Amino acid sequence: MTTSTRGAEKVPAVLVLEDGRIFRGRAYGAVGVTFGEAVFSTGMTGYQETLTDPSYHRQVVVMTAPHVGNTGVNDEDPESKRIWVAGYVVRDPARKSSNWRAKRSLDDELRAQGVVGISGIDTRALTRHLRERGAMRVGIFSGDALPDEGTMLAEVRQAPEMKGADLSAEVATTEPYVVPAIGEKKFTVAAVDLGIKGMTPHRMAERGIEVHVLPATATAEDVYAVGPDGVFFSNGPGDPATADHAVSVMQAVLERGTPLFGICFGNQILGRALGFGTYKLKYGHRGINQPVQDRTTGKVEVTAHNHGFAVDAPLDKVSDTPYGRAEVSHVCLNDNVVEGLQLLDKPAFSVQYHPEAAAGPHDAAYLFDRFVKLMEGQRA
Repeated sequence: MTTSTRGAEKVPAVLVLEDGRIFRGRAYGAVGVTFGEAVFSTGMTGYQETLTDPSYHRQVVVMTAPHVGNTGVNDEDPESKRIWVAGYVVRDPARKSSNWRAKRSLDDELRAQGVVGISGIDTRALTRHLRERGAMRVGIFSGDALPDEGTMLAEVRQAPEMKGADLSAEVATTEPYVVPAIGEKKFTVAAVDLGIKGMTPHRMAERGIEVHVLPATATAEDVYAVGPDGVFFSNGPGDPATADHAVSVMQAVLERGTPLFGICFGNQILGRALGFGTYKLKYGHRGINQPVQDRTTGKVEVTAHNHGFAVDAPLDKVSDTPYGRAEVSHVCLNDNVVEGLQLLDKPAFSVQYHPEAAAGPHDAAYLFDRFVKLMEGQRA
């Protein structure tokens, strides 16, 4: 990715999809060139959380909400220390920030962090195209001397695909750190960072959990060195088919019967650990308005998602696995994609979405309480 931080308001920009579809607009954020996987997010709010979610590493995010940037950028809402998206696509960027917490504009923040974007294009048409054709490689090119269309398309087609990408170690912490419990400490949890969001250990800390966040390269020995009452596997980017190390660590946890909770990438890791396959969705689930049913209670939740891969597990039966019986606990009501797994003979479960949901909704916050109950039951 090559970028410039000069003003972008009137600089021409071109978005080129790998199937040859082209959109022309204006530069937004940094001026330059970037490549990634084109995906769309249906969230109406929470763009700061989206931009700083490590799960979006190497993805160019198309916002379906037409007006983006209204509330500017503050220093409280980021989910990590930097913006992770490879590029940003909006239709009508806000001309002025309008929020009492705003420290700077979204455009300024994108420019400062070298994130290449494009504005002024028909994002509805682009989203419809991605829904029909599927997520695909994309390039954004901006500047005064743009290459010809053939050259841009050739460069897009040379970019790496998301399928087969092993990315979690690129976004995870390199050193362990501790998020202390808020109030009385009740439990210790080892959290394997595959691309963890800042709000996730905070949600556990609110419940009296001291969270030891470990690198994606952590071994089972590293996990148990902290004396955990439970083990957590986080969200993260990339293809779960490449995550052999995380799968082996999770299998060691399952062997010992330690309470286990996984979200997003962690759900896919549990699926693989139990012997199920994973596959790439046509265009994925991204946004904060995805309907999911908890089949254990019948409750329907509106949930926050960011995933392009899913677990291939049977919806209509209990499966036998090396670690006992397992079943699909949650399902997406839009397309019947597996959204959660649970073991019936060991204290382990996972979901394919984000229960911490910093930007909302908070329908799934009970899952952290379910994790606490597993640890209470094990201790008893």
